[in-house]
Amino acid sequence: MYDPKDFALDGAVAIVTGAGAGIGRAIAETFAAAGAAVMVSDLKIETAQDVADAIKANGGKAAGMACDVTNEDDLTALVSDTVKEFGKLTHVVANAGGGGPKPFDMPMEDFRRAFELNVFSLFRLAQLAAPEMEKAGGGAILAITSMSAENKNKRMASYASSKAATSHLVRNIAFDLGPKGIRVNAVAPGATRTDALKSVLNDDIEKTMLKHTPINRLGEPEDMANAALFLCSPAASWVSGQILTVSGGGVQELD
Repeated sequence: MYDPKDFALDGAVAIVTGAGAGIGRAIAETFAAAGAAVMVSDLKIETAQDVADAIKANGGKAAGMACDVTNEDDLTALVSDTVKEFGKLTHVVANAGGGGPKPFDMPMEDFRRAFELNVFSLFRLAQLAAPEMEKAGGGAILAITSMSAENKNKRMASYASSKAATSHLVRNIAFDLGPKGIRVNAVAPGATRTDALKSVLNDDIEKTMLKHTPINRLGEPEDMANAALFLCSPAASWVSGQILTVSGGGVQELD
């Protein structure tokens, strides 16, 4: 039977990384509207605080914090400060990432950087957060991966392979953390109207992308936030180790 509480996050405390704009901001705002207290994390404290202030202005609970997810000290502080601020930790959304596209002859440091951003940061944050989440009675970890994890293209070796590793990491740590009451899933966005996409998008590129998209539009950050809310809500209490592709049914590849 339908119960609105199944899609609510009342009493939850969530960390959202890379939440200063785009998909991360939409997730932070959606989780707060659903009842969670949110630690808004971003590289720049100013953008994190702006989002936290906007959430509070709309009646939600939030705080802002600067965090470089490739810095272990920052990740440790993010978890500990969240617990200090809100009393516990139940949800983690590992949204911060990046690293591509890059040419095949990229320096090895660029290749490593993609894995630091997209894989190592998720794993370490999960390690740090899991004890607090178990203490709180369980919860959910959500990664934002990418359709690139499955697609194949030029200039995508570092980014796509790191996102493929992210997806498989999710599937595996779901087995480690399930007995602790912690579910682990991911959203794999298609082409989404973030500032990053808008900076390269024009009418011709959009038309080419939409040729491969049965639902004839590009994604919006809110589409990803709604998928994230489902996977982190009680409605998905028996869903773990899954990658949910949100792409309008297509691949948005360029010919």
